[in-house]
Amino acid sequence: MPELTEGAQAPAFSLSADNDKTLALTDFAGRKLVIYFYPKDDTPGCTTESCSFRDNFRAFEKLGVAIVGVSKDSVKSHVKFKQKFDLNFPLLSDEEGTMCEDYGVWVEKSMYGKKYMGIERSTFLIDEDGKILAVWRKVSVDGHVEDVQKTLKKLAKAA
Repeated sequence: MPELTEGAQAPAFSLSADNDKTLALTDFAGRKLVIYFYPKDDTPGCTTESCSFRDNFRAFEKLGVAIVGVSKDSVKSHVKFKQKFDLNFPLLSDEEGTMCEDYGVWVEKSMYGKKYMGIERSTFLIDEDGKILAVWRKVSVDGHVEDVQKTLKKLAKAA
């Protein structure tokens, strides 16, 4: 599958969320959406990233932007993670890995010389019509949410 880039149509998805609902890309039609993929609930980097989105949630809301987090963890794991850190946006469970594959974030990784498959920390900004506005791959957690906000503000000025 070719890598998703700016201007491409975002792949459709429909996944179980931590709130006993199923959320689909179409549920966000008419507003911008930040989708961030992270490796694992309640791990240091993933917690820092999620809490940063939580702490900046109101600023995203003011810009008319929804946020969802996605990992291969179960809904049950997401519920615990969300409650523990008071996260204020949905977490989607992609246990089958379909969405991760569709977005190209399920990749071969390497740690201590050992190769394995895992989620590459990535973020996608989707417009009101389901087109990709921006892509961040191999995300470094520190300063990432601020980078996403800067991009949103630039896009708002250009509009």
